[in-house]
Amino acid sequence: MKLTEIKELTPQELSARTQELRQEIFHLRLQQQAGQLEKPHLLRTLRREIAQLQTFLTQKTTKTSSKAY
Repeated sequence: MKLTEIKELTPQELSARTQELRQEIFHLRLQQQAGQLEKPHLLRTLRREIAQLQTFLTQKTTKTSSKAY
């Protein structure tokens, strides 16, 4: 997912996407333990994408909470 696409998502969509990616990482780790993981670089890529999503989620929630004051 590109950064421009991430910026357009709502906080609820960001949280949902984060959960999806964490579930995918879980399945990839199971494959890795079984020795069936063909593309181990996907783990790093997904972790990086989760970090980006969390960053934008934090930014959006702080913007909305600061507007409340």
